[in-house]
This record gives sequence, C-alpha cells and structure tokens, in this order.
Amino acid sequence: MNALFKRTAKCTACILATSMLALSGCSMMLGEEEVAVEETSRPAMNVVDIMAIDRPSPQKEDDDEQSNEHEGMDAFGAIGQPTLYSSVQGAYKGRPLTKHIGDYVKNMTQDLIANMEYVNEKTPIGVTHFALIDTNLQETDLLGKQMAESFVHELHKFRVPVIDFKATDYIRITDGGDFVLSRDYLELSSSLPIDYVLTGTMAKHQGGVLVNARILGIESRAVVASAQMLVPFYVVEALIPSDGSQKNGMRDGVKLSRG
Repeated sequence: MNALFKRTAKCTACILATSMLALSGCSMMLGEEEVAVEETSRPAMNVVDIMAIDRPSPQKEDDDEQSNEHEGMDAFGAIGQPTLYSSVQGAYKGRPLTKHIGDYVKNMTQDLIANMEYVNEKTPIGVTHFALIDTNLQETDLLGKQMAESFVHELHKFRVPVIDFKATDYIRITDGGDFVLSRDYLELSSSLPIDYVLTGTMAKHQGGVLVNARILGIESRAVVASAQMLVPFYVVEALIPSDGSQKNGMRDGVKLSRG
C-alpha cells in the first residue's frame, strides 16, 4: 500500500513537472514571437552603401561638361550667354564684349596728350583714316575709319580744336537721308586752317592689329606726338561692315577702300 502510494505520488510529480516545462516552453515561444513582431513593426533604417553608388567616370564628366557648355551652361551649371549676339551676317560670335574700339582709342589719346608738343587750343587738328602699313598707304578698312571717328571725339574731350575737313558748306537732302559730310573732294573746301594732322598706320599682329598713331605738322612734317597699341582681334572683329562681306575688294575678310 505504501509502495503504491509512493508510485502514484511519483507519477503525479512527473506529470506536474512535465506540465510546468510545457507551459514554460510555450511562454518562451510566445516571448520570441512577440520580439519578432516588435522587430518587424519597427521602421527599417535607411542605410546606403556608399561603396555601391554608381560614380560617373572622368570621361562621362567631361562629356557632361561639354553638353552643358553646348546648352549654354558652364561647368558649374550656371546659365551662360548665347553664342550669337546679332542676326546680321558676319556678326561677332562670342561672349559679350566689355570693351570696344573707343576704349583703346581713349588710351592712345592719353598717350598722345602726354608726349604732345606745340599743339594747343589755337592750333586746329585734322584727323585722317589710318592706312594699312603693308599697302601703298592709300588703303584702309572699317577699323581705320572708325578709329579716326573715335580720335575726333577723344581730342575734342581734351579741348583740342578739331577740323572736320569732310564737312561741306551745305546740307544735301536725298531720299537716303540728309547729309553734310562728303568724300567728293570737289565739294570740299581747299583751304582750311589746319596746323596739325593726326594719322597713323595699322599692321596685323598675331594677337590683333598693331596701331601706330602720330600727330604731324602740316608744314614741317615733324612728329609732335605718337602712340602705339595692340587692339585684340576680338575687338576688331566686333566691327560689322554695313555692306556685308561677300563683295569685291576683300582682303583676308576685310573690305578695303581708298583714302
């Protein structure tokens, strides 16, 4: 009887132990499931593998820069300027100019005034076109003509008396406009109170046009002032002929004229 009671108690203890172990195992499994649910409910971290980023090759970067420049942007993506600044045939193509031929004439005039002798407010000056140095000195171009016009302006600013010998004593009214200037020597005065004349020559240089300016005495032919400057090609090419560039009388893309 005692042995049967001990065996029954031992079996009951085993059953209780087994039940407790099963319950603890279920609780442990439940805890793992809860942890798994919590982990899946958390937001995923935005981790980027910098080593796996597709970096552009140097050749691709050069191609992108050329494409940006072609589209009017520089290498930093800034909007650039258009490459064409006039619809006129033969217009200057490039970046906007910060200086024009008048700025170079201004500097040359200052040099002339700095070393000028004998010329004063009572000695009128005439200004002629600048001749091409490698010709018979009877040919000029648009640059030589515009330089003469700019020198008239600059000399007048220094209060040096300038005589415009191309002015007639009447105004010609035509269908093309009203004019007082002429290149016909028969329409001009043969005697003018000019004591000195500003003239010069031009020579093409590797970087532009080399301009030599001087003031001469009409009677003595003495040089009383001189100046020299290199005008860059991009400033020269910014001058656009009004009659186009496909006519006769062209030399190296420049229309020549006499006088």
